Amino acid sequence: MLKGLGQLGDMAKIMKQAQEMQTRMGEAQARLDDIEVVGEAGAGLVKVTASAKGIVKGVAIDPSLFTAEEKEVVEDLIVAAIQDAQARAGAAAQQEMAKITEGLDLPPGMKMPF
Repeated sequence: MLKGLGQLGDMAKIMKQAQEMQTRMGEAQARLDDIEVVGEAGAGLVKVTASAKGIVKGVAIDPSLFTAEEKEVVEDLIVAAIQDAQARAGAAAQQEMAKITEGLDLPPGMKMPF
């Protein structure tokens, strides 16, 4: 369609790729709410479920930790499990977003804003 227009044809190709990427980005963002990861601490005594966006959706604590003497340990394990879940969420999100550029003819080493 734009053959023979030189750089204008290249620009049209780039614009089409940008539109495709924007569509894929929106779809990937929507999928991040559905992807769940589980962070653990204390050898699985505390588990935190989060979305790939890092939103904490649930906390599971092994009943053996429910003693007054273990209060600080449980608090520390909850924080550690949340941090683990957030790290896993970040990795899942990065993996999902990497799918956006699959098949696009982007220059090697081009970094996307995510």
